[in-house]
Amino acid sequence: MPPLMETTIELGTTRTGSSFLPKLHELCAALVAQPEFISIRDRIETFGRDEAARTQLAALNEQAGLLQQKQQMGMALDDTEIAGFEKLREGFVANSVAQAFLAAQEEMQGLRDTINDHVGKTFELGRVPKASDFAGSCGTGCGCEN
Repeated sequence: MPPLMETTIELGTTRTGSSFLPKLHELCAALVAQPEFISIRDRIETFGRDEAARTQLAALNEQAGLLQQKQQMGMALDDTEIAGFEKLREGFVANSVAQAFLAAQEEMQGLRDTINDHVGKTFELGRVPKASDFAGSCGTGCGCEN
């Protein structure tokens, strides 16, 4: 069996030695300059500064974890536990800072998905994808790709 080829790659440098890091930095700079991105970051940072909203989320996550753990152990949830969780959830969702944070998280995930889809399609096609390259497909791995 032949020896395995060394696959160590410097950060930002391909095996051929050509660097893509400057272009990646350009992409990141263009991304952070977009008004939509700035808006997303502002809403996330506002949430981070709002102690009450953060406390609400922590309590909600803690209660969700406890209820999930109880269910996984085969234990039934009583109406009081469910009502308590719903009260925490409703309080969190009613908070305008929390609403903006949740929307920002969804938008950020959508942005990540779009970037990943385009980079993935670039690797797949070996060229910059066109809008038509995405037509008829609802996403990677869905089985409907053309």
